[in-house]
Amino acid sequence: MISERVVAKSAGSASAPEKATPASPIGVFDSGVGGLTVLAQMMKQLPHEDVIYLADTARVPYGGRSAEEIVKINQEIIPYLLKQGVKLIIMACGTSSAIAYPVLKDDYPVHMINLIEPGSREAVAASRSGRIGLIATAATVNSHAYQKKIKELAGDIEVHAVGCPLFVPLIEGGFIETEETRRVAKDYLKPLLKEKIDTLILGCTHYPHLSKVLQELAGPEVRLIDPAEAAVADAKAMLTKAGTLRTKAVPAKYKYFVTGSPIQFQDIGSRLLGKPIVGTKQVTLI
Repeated sequence: MISERVVAKSAGSASAPEKATPASPIGVFDSGVGGLTVLAQMMKQLPHEDVIYLADTARVPYGGRSAEEIVKINQEIIPYLLKQGVKLIIMACGTSSAIAYPVLKDDYPVHMINLIEPGSREAVAASRSGRIGLIATAATVNSHAYQKKIKELAGDIEVHAVGCPLFVPLIEGGFIETEETRRVAKDYLKPLLKEKIDTLILGCTHYPHLSKVLQELAGPEVRLIDPAEAAVADAKAMLTKAGTLRTKAVPAKYKYFVTGSPIQFQDIGSRLLGKPIVGTKQVTLI
């Protein structure tokens, strides 16, 4: 385990990174292993891009924290990624996307991708009945970020949301298909299915790890929306427009950083990603 201490600058003092090139890495961050669902999409859609993945596992979960705390955490993480020379940052965290992105999106010299707009867009396109369900952290649900964006896209659509605070701890603990997880999921989905939703947004990047259980409980008539797929497509389009998409067919390099235990992250993360995660470094953000 390698530990390094990083001093994160405040939003207003973040210096511009060196000029981005196609070889510059993409920064991705989440509170834990949830963002690996975004990374999996990047491996499919952006197979030649180097990635720096930061998991703030010392402070997982974010969902029960105040908006001020979440913004402050993002103000520590983003400058760290800028210091690594990233050309783009993907907020692979629903809570950060809902709360920190609107506050910080113009404060840094790098483009940032959030999950709210692409997820909302996909859900509106998928819904046949105009009755959309949303499961997310309490912070995301209470921010009304998804609800507002969906109403902007289609004012006649109904959005029914449920906060699911137990999902992240269960997933971070590796309890994916246990009976306890299934029982919790059934309780969370019950009020949404009662509203006869036909589309369900997985509004936290941890939740796609439960897709099998959620689909079985929701039934085949309910389409699950993982915002990661559309978010990565947006990232690819942004890089193409900027001329910084890496098209050279070289093997991608992935670097992993955590604020908590590297061993625990590597163990659970490797199982969820379906690929070995090695060489994870522990960092301290202050």
